[in-house]
Parts: sequence; structure tokens; C-alpha cells
Amino acid sequence: MVKGYFYLFLHHHLPFVKHPEYSYFHEEHWLFEAVSETYIPLLKTFYSLAEEGVNFRVTLSLTPPLCEMLRDPLLQEKFEEYLDRTVELTEKEIKRTEKDPVFNKLARFYNERFKSVKEFYTSLGRDLLKAYSDLESAGFIEIVTCGATHGLLPVLQGVEEAVKTQIKVAVKNYRKHFGKTPKGIWLPECGYYPGVEKFLKEFGIEFFLLDSHGLLYGKPFPRFGVYSPVYTPSGRVALGRDPESSKQVWSAKEGYPGDPWYRDFYRDVGFDLPLDYVKPYINPDGTRTYTGIKYYRITGDVDLGRKEPYVREKALERVKVHADHFHFCRDKQADYLKNVLGREPLIVAPFDAELFGHWWFEGPEFLYHLFKNFHEYRVIRPVLLREYLEKYPENPETQPAVSSWGDRGYFDVWVNGDNDWVYYHLTGMAKTLNRLKSTQGKTPENTRILNQMLRELLLAQSSDWTFLITTKTARAYAERRLREHINNFLKLLKMVETEKVNYKKLEEIERKNSIFQELNFWEDWG
Repeated sequence: MVKGYFYLFLHHHLPFVKHPEYSYFHEEHWLFEAVSETYIPLLKTFYSLAEEGVNFRVTLSLTPPLCEMLRDPLLQEKFEEYLDRTVELTEKEIKRTEKDPVFNKLARFYNERFKSVKEFYTSLGRDLLKAYSDLESAGFIEIVTCGATHGLLPVLQGVEEAVKTQIKVAVKNYRKHFGKTPKGIWLPECGYYPGVEKFLKEFGIEFFLLDSHGLLYGKPFPRFGVYSPVYTPSGRVALGRDPESSKQVWSAKEGYPGDPWYRDFYRDVGFDLPLDYVKPYINPDGTRTYTGIKYYRITGDVDLGRKEPYVREKALERVKVHADHFHFCRDKQADYLKNVLGREPLIVAPFDAELFGHWWFEGPEFLYHLFKNFHEYRVIRPVLLREYLEKYPENPETQPAVSSWGDRGYFDVWVNGDNDWVYYHLTGMAKTLNRLKSTQGKTPENTRILNQMLRELLLAQSSDWTFLITTKTARAYAERRLREHINNFLKLLKMVETEKVNYKKLEEIERKNSIFQELNFWEDWG
């Protein structure tokens, strides 16, 4: 007997990072790590479940910048070079550790793992998007879009055309990669304000997700809380995050990924081993970086120097225990909610995809065992939204509240004293495009420059930059990117206004910031 329904959402996103001017660029490795540690392990997990006849369901976003990078020939080539370097390092590690059976076993594990990643990648013809599309065609997943460059929509609403363009360009890019219009959207950072639905409706978007308080502070209060979809006044469907299931995974204190038997993220041979030994596999300037080869487990000690060796078999035992526990909790939660609500609840669990594999190394195995449990016990049924709406087409209507996810839930991460200077420029650039659209002629030369100006604005609008400034994890790079896009915009503006085109500079900017080749300023802005 089904007690409830489980809606897993995995948000796949990275900012657009491409540096053709360098053979090695550190921030490009964000993509390479995500592909090798999260995207391919998750795809392999989904393929295994499908082959075993497990009727799993996952909704996931593939953001436009990520889609553009995954199909960029230069980045595909660089990714294979990254894999080859890493496999070479694992082979060196096998020789270095040959007298230590514990570490030699781990070195061989990583050697096989990275070889397997490359074999899977090449077997797909480098096209991960096709793999996702095939899983969607088989009915296992649903792919939704996001803002064009993950722009935080509530802070862009001062120039309405900026919000509209983030959605319009995202839908256009989705059609380019998947051949159809997306039904859903991950609002960047779950950033919502009343009124954004008119643009969602205009471009065929039917549903979106919010953090819990976006629904719970809605008016009127939705009858089933976050445990059913709601209809907004515009007829869009909104889903609210279940805090209980999220806490069991996300919580730094109580979440499963903190188990002492799981692999530690921070102890990596790129930092542990002598510089001369690892230099060919880290930043060429000698800056130490993560290589993905990590020999230690969390251990339960904050002192990195006191970590104990990772035991893969024990970690896999623990992941099975945690999947069983998570299933047990959803069973009891759904049993209670069904009695209270008078119908089976929809438990919405959204996560950043990179949690599974990159941050939590055993995360893909956790999902594998969780879906096996769903399949075996059949008391919690994983669903896509359309499947739940077929069973329960009538749901509460409410006006959701302004909200975001992240610290404090109201944009603090992206708008604060460290990064608020950005919005002066974003607003000014958007107003400039409004002016140019009404004053410039549609000559081929103007169109080419205006297309690139729009790309520069879109790239500057990415919420990733303000996030990185706040967290200070890559603040210098984020500020450099923002200055680059703003300055590029101003240089291009001068070319338009003076009618003196620096073709060498224009081509340089176009080559580097090559996102959205389908873009047409006259059609896509506003």
C-alpha cells in the first residue's frame, strides 16, 4: 500500500568558465571534477537501476551554462586531457605505494575508477546530454531548465526586460539542446517574487520549486503545507522543499555525509605529497589543487593530520545503512502525514547534484540503494510531478511569498555589503540595452556587437559570482569575471556608439565568451 510519494530533484549547475587562451586553467576544473565525480557516477547509477528493472524517478535541472559547456568541443577535449593526467597520476601512485597494501589498494581503486569514467564518457561520444535525454525518453527522469545564466531574478526585476530575457534565453537554449520546450524551471537560488510567473507562463513553463518558507508564508496558507503542489494565481504549479528529508542529508551536524567512515573531501594527494611529485598534475604555477585522489576517511576528527585511511568496503556498508534509515524515516513520515492530511503526501527533496559524488563521495551509491528500497517495499513511490498530478489534480491555490534558499532564506548570500556594488552595473547595463534596442539600426555589424553585449550582461548576471564573493571560496576569480564582463560591455558599447569597430578585440571576446551562439539581440532582449 502506497503511503506517500517522493520527488527527488537534483540541480545540475556550474557557471560558464572557458579560457581558450590557456591550455590549463584552474577554474575549468570545476566542470571536470563535476563530470567525473558527480554527473558520470550519477548517470552510471541511473543506467544500473534501469538495467535492473528498478522504476526510479528523478527530476533534474541542466542549466544553460552547463549544457553549453558540456557540448563545447574545446572543454570536451580539455576534460579528456584531465582524465588522462589523472590516470597517469594513479599509475604513479600504484608504484609509489606498492609496499603499503592499504594505500596501494586505494591507488588501484582510483586507477580503475578514472579509467571507467573515461570509458563511459567516450562510449557516449562525449555527449552527456544525449544520455540524459535517453533516460528522459525512457520515462525515468524529467529535465527542466533554469535562468539563462543562473541570474537571481528578484534582484534583476528593476529592469523587467532582464528577468524576461533570463527566462526567454533559457527556454531557447533548452530547445537547442533537447528539441522541445521545458515544462519546469529551477528558479536560480529558488529566488522568487510575485509576478515572475507571467514570464514563466509566456514561455510555457508550468512548474517551479521554492524553499519551504516560500509556500508556508504564502497567502492563504496552503492546506497541505509543503506536502502537495500548489497552484499560483497565474495557474503555475509551485513545489515546496520538505525540511525533514533535506536535513538528514544537508545538515553539517546530523547529515549522513558526515559519517566517520565516508571519504574525507579535503585530504588529497595534491596537497599531501611533495610538490615536485605532484606538480605535473596541479596548477602549472605550483599552486596546489585537488586531484580527486583522496586516501583518508572523515574519521570524526577535525584535525586533517589525524585522519585514518579510507576503507571502501566499510563506506559501502554505511551507505546501505543510511539508505535503509532514510527509507524508514520517509515511511514513518508519510504514514503520519497521510493520516493527518487525508491523502498521500508528496515529499519534495531538492539538492545540488554535486552533493552526490563530489562532496559526498558515496552519494550515488546512497541513491542507488534508496531507489532499490523504494522498489522493493513499495510503500513510498518515487514520482515525476505529472504522475502525482494525475492522481491528485486538485490542489490548494496560494500566492507564494518572496523567498530564496540559502542562509536566512531572503537573498542575504547574494546581496550584502561585499557584493551589492554589482547591481549598480547590472541595472545600468540592462537600461543601456533598452536604449540601444530603440535607437540602433539592425545592421549585421551592429547585430554582431549587440549580441555579444547581451552575452556579457547575461554572464555578469550569474548569481555564482556574488555567491563566491560572499563565501570567499574564489572571491578573486569572481570579482575578476565581473569586472571582465562589465568592461567588455563598455568596450563594445563604445564600438557601437562611435561606429569604430575593433575587430581583433571583438573576435577575442567572442571566442572566449562564446555561450549562446543562437542568441539574437533583437529577438531575445526584452
